[in-house]
Amino acid sequence: MIAIINTGCANINSVRFAFERLGEQVEVITDPNKLKEFERAVLPGVGHASVAMQRLIDNDWQAAISSFDKPLLGICLGMQLMCDKTEEGSVETLSIIPGQLKALESNQLTLPHMGWNSLNIKTNHPIFEGINESDQVYYVHSFAHVPNKYTVATSDYGTEFSAIIAKDNFIGMQFHPEKSADVGERLLKNFLAL
Repeated sequence: MIAIINTGCANINSVRFAFERLGEQVEVITDPNKLKEFERAVLPGVGHASVAMQRLIDNDWQAAISSFDKPLLGICLGMQLMCDKTEEGSVETLSIIPGQLKALESNQLTLPHMGWNSLNIKTNHPIFEGINESDQVYYVHSFAHVPNKYTVATSDYGTEFSAIIAKDNFIGMQFHPEKSADVGERLLKNFLAL
């Protein structure tokens, strides 16, 4: 069973359907005390970081997420919320995977960064099983994790930013695997195999 943490964001159903297409049982949960009952969890998110973080605080999610000891995947804003802090609303976030979120320096490219972009794999991680550097994933974002030692893949849009970050049992994807066709499906399968 996979838990999808209900952050009140719009991409919950698309994430749920993506896992259901892979034959997985999924439950959207609103009670942080239930999280430990699941083998895997997903923290989805779209929207404004300060609003989403306040929802997590208001519903007592911080400790449940931080202490989860099985694979947990953050998607888009969900990945950003797993880091230390973000310029979007100048808020401190969950501090699970170290890193700063800054406004994407697109060098006059249109923002938000919306569309397909290649992955630049930086390190050997099981999430990349069957994934090639030429493979593309789908983005919609204006803020990005500044690459650091927890960055396992990057993409470029005017500047380099973290596409995938990982620490221990936690992994974050800035793009939307649920909207990234066959490559996204493969990445979700790899998450299920962690």
